[in-house]
Amino acid sequence: MELSDEKLTSYLKESHTIAVIGLSEKEEKTSHRVSAFMQDKGYKIIPINPKMAGQTILGQRVYASLQEVEEPIDIVNIFRRSEFLPGIAEEFIQTKAKIFWAQLGIENEQAAEILTQANRLDFVMDRCIKIEYQRLIEQP
Repeated sequence: MELSDEKLTSYLKESHTIAVIGLSEKEEKTSHRVSAFMQDKGYKIIPINPKMAGQTILGQRVYASLQEVEEPIDIVNIFRRSEFLPGIAEEFIQTKAKIFWAQLGIENEQAAEILTQANRLDFVMDRCIKIEYQRLIEQP
C-alpha cells in the first residue's frame, strides 16, 4: 500500500505519543537513536521491551506489552524483525492505538492482511519515522 506524503505528514503532525516496540536501552542501537530523536522533537515515547519491563529507557517506564499501557497511543513504532509483525499486528488490533508503523526494512504481507481485515487501515511499513519526520516536517 503506497502512502501519500500528505497522509504521512498528518500522522506525524496529529500524533503525540509513540509506543516503541523493541526499544533498546543501548544508545548505539537504531531504535534508541530514532526514539531519542523523536522524543527531542516533542513526542512522548513509551518503551515496549519485555526484557526491560519495569525499568526505564529514555527516562520513561518500560512496559512488557502494548496491553499494559493505559494511556492513549497514537503511533506504535516497531523495531522487530519482519517475521514478528503478524503477532504484533494481532496485539495492535486489540488496542486503541491509531497507527501501526514498521521501521525501514520491516514489512510483512500477512501483518498487512491482519490489519486490513480488522479495518485498521492506518499502517506504515518499511519507512523510518525519523527520516520521514525530517523529510516532511523539518524540510517542507
